[in-house]
Amino acid sequence: MNKYIDAFINSFLGNVNWTKKMIFFEVDWENNYFYGLILISLLVWLLEILVPWRKEQSVFRKDFWLDAFYMFFNFFIFSVAISGFYKLLELGFADLGITDKSLALFDPSGWPKWIQLVVFFVVLDFVQWFTHTLLHKFSFFWQFHKVHHSVKEMGFAAHLRYHWMENILYKPLKTFAVMILFGFEPKDAYIVHFIAITIGHFNHANIKITWGPLKYLINNPVMHLYHHAYELPEGKYGVNFGISLSLWDYIFKTNYIPEDSGTIEIGFPGDDRFPKSFVGQNTYGFRKKE
Repeated sequence: MNKYIDAFINSFLGNVNWTKKMIFFEVDWENNYFYGLILISLLVWLLEILVPWRKEQSVFRKDFWLDAFYMFFNFFIFSVAISGFYKLLELGFADLGITDKSLALFDPSGWPKWIQLVVFFVVLDFVQWFTHTLLHKFSFFWQFHKVHHSVKEMGFAAHLRYHWMENILYKPLKTFAVMILFGFEPKDAYIVHFIAITIGHFNHANIKITWGPLKYLINNPVMHLYHHAYELPEGKYGVNFGISLSLWDYIFKTNYIPEDSGTIEIGFPGDDRFPKSFVGQNTYGFRKKE
């Protein structure tokens, strides 16, 4: 038992220390997600200011600061808080003889680095796309995912406005997928993570970009706005589930872009009664449904 307690404490303190090092510039820039997130956010926000899609929308849109807090809470505070629990899972699997490499179907160590990164990116994105469909399809998950869809004016920071329970679902599935295919994250995985953050910010930004012919491959703000549409096509529980790639929606016929004015209402039926505060939103999913 002491082994598990020590592992939990050491993992938690290790992540606290790593976050502190990022804040005080004590890690290499390519691994500094704290300032990387800030830099990407500022650049996309600047584009929102210079070339806004919805010109009537304020620079400091509705819930701008709430979403900014969500970014740092979900990306750092909650990730640190839960790190010890993931370490316990790792130890539990190890005691059962399951390690990060024992489930791997391939040994990608001999592959060119760029192929490792591309496969890693595509696999993670598909797992996220699939998980995202579950968040919409099943009522239990949707009660938590409503936090993300409670945004009423779209902007870059809405990207990381989501209930912390989504981490509980997303991260184990992503980790399991990596274990099966690779057994480990490829070297320089930070490149994939930063690309995903950038695309996610753009998808939620007040900027009209479709990427031209690449729209069938890469997700974009026009496509993702309809994912947040208040009114969905009849019989659909959701559309445009893509995270970084739009490819999966076109393959599985969940794509939907009827027009591109950017003036549609976003949200969901009943969002006028949805909590407006951070605490209210993050306790909503645990309440008895009305």
